[in-house]
Amino acid sequence: MPKQQPETTAITAGRDASGALSPTIWTSTTWQSHGLDETSKAATSIHQTGNYARYSNPSVRDFERAIAELEGAEDALAFGSGMGAITSIILALCSTGDHIVAQSQLYGGTVSFLNGPCKRLGIDVTFVDGAKPGAFTAAVRPGKTMLVIAESPSNPQMGLVDFAELASIKGPYTVVDSTLATPLGQNPLTHGVSLVVHSATKGIAGHNDATLGVIAGEKDLIDAIWSYAVLHGATASPYDAVNGLRGIRTLGVRLAHQCNTALQLAEALTKQSAVTAVHYPGLSSHPQHALASKQMHHFGSLLSFDIAGGKDAARKVVDGLKLVRPAVSLGGPETLICHPASSTHVGVAPEDQATAGITQGLLRVSVGLESATDVIADFQQVLASL
Repeated sequence: MPKQQPETTAITAGRDASGALSPTIWTSTTWQSHGLDETSKAATSIHQTGNYARYSNPSVRDFERAIAELEGAEDALAFGSGMGAITSIILALCSTGDHIVAQSQLYGGTVSFLNGPCKRLGIDVTFVDGAKPGAFTAAVRPGKTMLVIAESPSNPQMGLVDFAELASIKGPYTVVDSTLATPLGQNPLTHGVSLVVHSATKGIAGHNDATLGVIAGEKDLIDAIWSYAVLHGATASPYDAVNGLRGIRTLGVRLAHQCNTALQLAEALTKQSAVTAVHYPGLSSHPQHALASKQMHHFGSLLSFDIAGGKDAARKVVDGLKLVRPAVSLGGPETLICHPASSTHVGVAPEDQATAGITQGLLRVSVGLESATDVIADFQQVLASL
């Protein structure tokens, strides 16, 4: 077949041989073998189904194959959550005495893991400004640095990392958390990055009913991480994998609508006197708009903005919205708002919050599938009351 567009691949990828149009849920945790030799072969095989579900499950494998195809990867590996994915990468590839270079502007849970368990295990971490040219390369310690971890767009400030520059780093594996973009929004692997990771709980599954993480990359690297992951036990549920695969089927149309609304909302917020800054890579005023236009297919469904008056004003906005709901996830059908300093990044030290640009007046919006007109009107009515 000729090369397909990503929206078409989202429909065709990850199907089994049964001909069923709806994904098949394999609930079994274990499979009967045909004897001692087959049992032994299954126990020593990598990432194979038909043995024990912690090693692999057919429903989960279909989801993994769909992600791999969408990312242009040789293989993918699913986990029980996005944090299960990122922690498995780190613990599979790093040991005591190793070094990690990480972006300062990362999801709060990732920062807490790097500052907590990694420090306790003797894995050294250097944080850098991901938007600063050359910052990652300058922090690498030859022979010591095993991983360079980036998040682009970053949560919640929507900062970007230059994938080509990241991929040019020699020695360590390079990892991009691409959750906010989804595989239809960008493909870091095509720029030469080693691994891409998603919290598939968010935009990929897209309906607030699945908890999933997934990574994609070269098969040898995925197999190496799989060998650790089966011991780590952050196994994806077949139910969640099927919901994730269902989400992939509609990702193209969902993302197109959400991104269109996000851009309209971002533009509307820039005209509000109570708003001091709007962070969305689709805006021409975004400091990295040119980079976003170069390496992103869509600008994403997430944006953030700073409100004058700090936390008190932020609380009034959250409490005064009538359609938009206060909640901490993203990528689902409902438009959500949260206050990162007291929710997603509450476990991050105040000085690290400041470094990441997370102020008391910062609010994050995950745009859903409602009418753009209604979402914008809801924000306009509450901002007019401040």
